[in-house]
Amino acid sequence: MKLEAIDIIIIVGYLVLTIALGFYFSKKASKDLQAYFLGGKTIPWWILGISNASGMFDITGTMWLVSMCFVYGLKSAWLPWIWPTFNQVFLMVYLSVWLRRSNVMTGAEWLEKRFGNGRGAELSQLVVVVFALVSVVGFIAYTFKGIGKFAHTFLPWDFASDTYALILISITSLYVIKGGMYSVVITELIQFIIMTIASIAVGIIAMNLVSPEMLSEHIPEGWKELFFGWHLDLDWSGVIASVNQKISEDGFTWFSFFVMMMLFKGVLVSMAGPVPNYDMQRILATKTPKDAAKMSGLVSLVMYFPRYMLVTGLTILALVFLGPKISQEGGFDFEMILPYSINNFIPAGFTGLLLAGLIAAFMSTYAATVNAAPVYFVNDIYKKYIKPDGSRKLYVRMSYLASFVIIVLGIAFGFVIDSINSITQWIFGALFGGYTAANLLKWYWWRFNGYGYFWGMMAGLGASLVLPFLFPEVQPLYAFPFILLISLFGSIGGSLLTKPDNEDVLIDFYKSVRPWGWWGPVKRAVMERYPEFTPNKNADRDAFNIIVGIIWQLTLVVMPIYLVIRELWPMLIAFGVFAITSIILKKNWLDKLEND
Repeated sequence: MKLEAIDIIIIVGYLVLTIALGFYFSKKASKDLQAYFLGGKTIPWWILGISNASGMFDITGTMWLVSMCFVYGLKSAWLPWIWPTFNQVFLMVYLSVWLRRSNVMTGAEWLEKRFGNGRGAELSQLVVVVFALVSVVGFIAYTFKGIGKFAHTFLPWDFASDTYALILISITSLYVIKGGMYSVVITELIQFIIMTIASIAVGIIAMNLVSPEMLSEHIPEGWKELFFGWHLDLDWSGVIASVNQKISEDGFTWFSFFVMMMLFKGVLVSMAGPVPNYDMQRILATKTPKDAAKMSGLVSLVMYFPRYMLVTGLTILALVFLGPKISQEGGFDFEMILPYSINNFIPAGFTGLLLAGLIAAFMSTYAATVNAAPVYFVNDIYKKYIKPDGSRKLYVRMSYLASFVIIVLGIAFGFVIDSINSITQWIFGALFGGYTAANLLKWYWWRFNGYGYFWGMMAGLGASLVLPFLFPEVQPLYAFPFILLISLFGSIGGSLLTKPDNEDVLIDFYKSVRPWGWWGPVKRAVMERYPEFTPNKNADRDAFNIIVGIIWQLTLVVMPIYLVIRELWPMLIAFGVFAITSIILKKNWLDKLEND
């Protein structure tokens, strides 16, 4: 791709700015571990929310969303439930509050508060530290492969993909390691502004180039419909016949069953709480539990509208101008829709801004991931077992070293793997598939202990790693119920075959976090010891707010799609639903958040 001078100036200027900010904030970040990893819990919740949204606005995910929107149209709005995206609604409604009330620094430290200091608690902390470090190395390899292929496609210099990846990761690592969370959050704020401007610009360009009549000529019947029956009923014959083959390969023909499975898995995964990554770190970095809830709510509010203007804009440009070419040539890599659209339809200046925004998307995701990882080694291993009496400066220096080692391991892994898809399947299929059961029970069942957590995690992760080899043709989503049952067996068996946790530990946890669920014996003990204590009776209200919140979040996805394809009445209906659900959430969630 040939870039104009103005495009190159914008990209280089952005990279220089991010490095400068990292070094500027290094003094603030080097005070102690809490300053380095959590920004001293002084960063405003709205900045953390925008930072978190920026960290989720990644290149690879955007390319996938564009390809899904091209093939499935409005129905692609449901497909991100596979991650699931509505986990942010669960965090917003109650889980961020519970997590922040624990007042810890890492997921492993949280387990100490939940399970105490016995042998079972140590095993539970060990397995979550290993999970966190391995998953971060995997994510670095994932971003390494993705940014390399992206940069090789767009940037004008004749470097190999892995060389581009190495250069960009090295630049990003400079400000992440040196500046800690302060630099990560501030640079992500700038990155989000760049991405938002670029995304809205692409949407407007597409609206000017593609009329509704032009779009209708290049899509099948049903492409503009959000809802569906048992079957997908989207036939591309006579338009782009090869798309039918992709739908068959994706396994989405029985669309209702697929969505129900996504919902089943998504609810359980969301109730388990965040995995030990940047999402958890942002929650723990807020000033209060109320701020943590508002921060999680802001993520959905600010992220989806600009992102789906970008996704839809690139999609309709490709449908109208690339579609006939695909129809004539047959086979096509649908992930190349994004580079094709940028290369052919975005003017000079905006191209540089958009590329800077997409590089920013990579940098924000990568930076947030790397910043969340070393704390597990330094705080939960080095400080606890190796050097408990070390100075604050020593711990910060060890954080630098841990970040560097983790980055090197991730890059090395990135050189070895063959494709983005292989590492994606490993992370979301193998690692996260076995995470759910143990982390679900830790919030809601008093009898669940450290041994149950350890054996549940081990059983779940083991099943997640073995099942893909035994049944390679099975879609990972359809294997989830079997992995869940195996992990539940390990979790419940490990708990019931060992003694309950110390009563004082359970009382302290229940009193400070105040969860709802099966906590009967512990609740009675707390009420006897602290008669003024008020238990959490909000389970029904939280469940109602989650249903409303999922609908609210879905409107934030479909409104920008309808706007860009210029479907006025559906957009107004979606806006009406958004307004009604916003009012309900304001009165039944936001106004009732407690000031701890």
